[in-house]
Amino acid sequence: MNRENLLFAIIGLLLGFIVGFIFASSMSQKAQTQTASASQGLPADHPPVGAQSAGDPAAMREQVTAQIAKARNEPENFDAQVQAANLFYQIQRYDQAIEFLLRANQLKPADYETVANLGLVNLDAGHFDQAEKWYRAAIKMKSDDERTAAGLAAATLGKGDAKAAADAIAQLEKLNPSSQDLPQFKEKLAGLKK
Repeated sequence: MNRENLLFAIIGLLLGFIVGFIFASSMSQKAQTQTASASQGLPADHPPVGAQSAGDPAAMREQVTAQIAKARNEPENFDAQVQAANLFYQIQRYDQAIEFLLRANQLKPADYETVANLGLVNLDAGHFDQAEKWYRAAIKMKSDDERTAAGLAAATLGKGDAKAAADAIAQLEKLNPSSQDLPQFKEKLAGLKK
């Protein structure tokens, strides 16, 4: 490598560091601004949001492990089952989330949120038959919930069941004619019918 190429390489490297530093600084400022704006309007005793609440990853891991252990050790504790399910759902470990939601459902079969969440988690896991089953059960409990109707439409579309999907889409449209999901659902339904 000659002297001229070495000089260009050093200049390029320095320029890269400078641009990277400026980018990182601007992203940090943007994140702080978003965190500050997200905190406005919250109650005074609300825990901090965003980067301020990030904390020690090892301590967070211990908390998560303790919460999951509590759910496993206290199978009759409804709240522990739901919290463990939420933790697994957040990291997209859907089968484990379903396991804890099923336990919660056994403890409180009439809890609407648990039944609706079983539909949601099964839908996200790609278990469309199970998602449809749980969404239908949730709709029997609360027929006016647009979120559940949209989930049922998504599950039936995922299954490829055009008739059930058409019925679910019609139900969603009746509940909320301006739902943002309707155009997409109708397009998928048209594709199923072809």
